[in-house]
Order: sequence, then C-alpha cells, then structure tokens
Amino acid sequence: MSPNRDGAALVIAIDGPAASGKGTLAKRLALHYGLPHLDTGLLYRAVALTLIDADADLDDAGAAARAAADLSAERLSDPRLRERAMGEAASRVSSVPEVRAALLSWQRRFADGPDGAVLDGRDIGTVVCPAARVKLFIVAAPEERARRRHRELLGRGEEATLAAILADIRARDARDSSRAAAPLKVAEDAVVLDTTELDADAAFAEAVAIVERLRSR
Repeated sequence: MSPNRDGAALVIAIDGPAASGKGTLAKRLALHYGLPHLDTGLLYRAVALTLIDADADLDDAGAAARAAADLSAERLSDPRLRERAMGEAASRVSSVPEVRAALLSWQRRFADGPDGAVLDGRDIGTVVCPAARVKLFIVAAPEERARRRHRELLGRGEEATLAAILADIRARDARDSSRAAAPLKVAEDAVVLDTTELDADAAFAEAVAIVERLRSR
C-alpha cells in the first residue's frame, strides 16, 4: 500500500509503556504501509550499553549525554540491546534531559523522510513528532504486559520470574511517567488502544482501522 496516496507523508507516532505491544504493532504497520520503522527505545538502550561497556555509571548525566551525542546507527544492531537488563538501564538514562535533547534531532531526521515513517517509543506523539498525522497510544494491564514479556524472555532462553518482571514494569512505568523530561503521557490528539484482551492479529486490525480513520481526516 502506498504511504502517501494523497500526496502527503504519513508519520505514525506510537507511544505506550513497556510490553504494551507497541513495538509489534509498529513493525507490522511499517510493513503494511511500506514505511521505515524506528524503535526509539533502542537509541536509549544503545546509550546505556555504551556506558556499561565503558564501565561508566548509568546515573552519570555527563557521560550519558556524551554517549548520546556520539551515537551511531550501527550501534543499534547490537543483539545485547534486546536483553532484559537493558530495558531498565535505558529507562535510567532516558531521564537525563541532555540525553533526550541529543537524541531528539536523530529521531526527527528519521521521521522526516519523503514518505514518512513509523516511530514507537514513549514521547513520539508529544515531543518527537507532535505534528504527526496519526498518533496511537498503546496500553495493556501491567499483569498482561508482564506475562507477555515473560513469554518473550523464555522464548529467547533467558531466565526470569513473572513477579520480578511485573515489579520491573511497574517501576519503569513510575519512572517514565514522573520524569521531568518528556514524561510518558497520552498526546491530546492520540487514540488510545487497549491490547489487554487482544491477540497480535486483532490488535493489528484495530490499529489499521484507526490509522485509516485518522489519515482520512
């Protein structure tokens, strides 16, 4: 399907908490509309991994800002970025205003392609792409999100208890929603999609219907 059937670029901004299903939806929507996709969470994970590899403190704002300023696209292909521990580490560095500022232009350049793009993260609709034609905010109950993440980790051969994952998700939600720089929140013109009771195919069908409705306005 052509992303710009009406002659305008289509930017789809997808936000939501960890394990809500936004990443899966973003990838499928990007494929469906023939658009490039960016998981912006990988940027923050890459910054955190840079600090870890350098034996630097994750709470060292200066070191984190320098890592963000020097971040290259090649760094996003490191398989370690998908490990569970990197999610917690990314949440910590993402609270640093200088890190967010350094990565903001990176994300906006990606979204500024001729056809548009699909970006998912925590502040895409509110900060990165506030003028996006389509904004989705994906939610799910914390318990369901923990079950999904647990299945994902087990599938990759990683060991983790459901209780520990749920505690991690709740801690990340609190940190992401209360941080001073670009907190996780629903954009005023975003459509909230609750995936708690939806499987991947049903969530995708709902998302496509929302995208078509919003882009036709």
